[in-house]
Amino acid sequence: MGNAISTFVSLSGPWPWYVAGPVIGLFVPALLIVDNRLFGVSSSLRHLCSAVLPSKLDYFRYDWKRTGLWNLFFVVGILTGGFLASHWGGSQNIAISDQTRLALTKLGIHDFSGLAPREIFAWSALLTLKGFVAVVLGGVLVGFGTAYAGGCTSGHAISGLADLQLSSLIAVVGFFAGGLIATHFLLPLFL
Repeated sequence: MGNAISTFVSLSGPWPWYVAGPVIGLFVPALLIVDNRLFGVSSSLRHLCSAVLPSKLDYFRYDWKRTGLWNLFFVVGILTGGFLASHWGGSQNIAISDQTRLALTKLGIHDFSGLAPREIFAWSALLTLKGFVAVVLGGVLVGFGTAYAGGCTSGHAISGLADLQLSSLIAVVGFFAGGLIATHFLLPLFL
């Protein structure tokens, strides 16, 4: 029985979709049932600003400990898990299809080791045009989009859709359309 469980889910590698999907899917109703909370990461920045700058702006004057402390712990857990996985989780190569590998090679990406292409996502890459555009400009656009859409992709796609919010459906359609446009039209221009 122990071997069946260890082959079913390995903590040192990626979880299969049939395990990770239901875990994420059950997480959302658990948050709604337990304390009527919505899942998302982008609101943690507001909670953090409220904790650090409580009296500077009206937008940050609220009881962040009651409404957002759990969210800050969640983000700390994400960062801690990411750090632990990247340093002690073993060397994981992301399994991508041959067609995707070929398309990325045509765009100038040749290092497929690790979690993200080092040609774009490395400190030295920030000094190049494509690295600056991908990381800095892309980060600013993601931050603006998150603020404008009233939440991040995880908040809208996982929690908002589960809560049957029309605004989340519109946002998710926008995320997918933007992703397709960026992948097929903008990315080839910059890489």
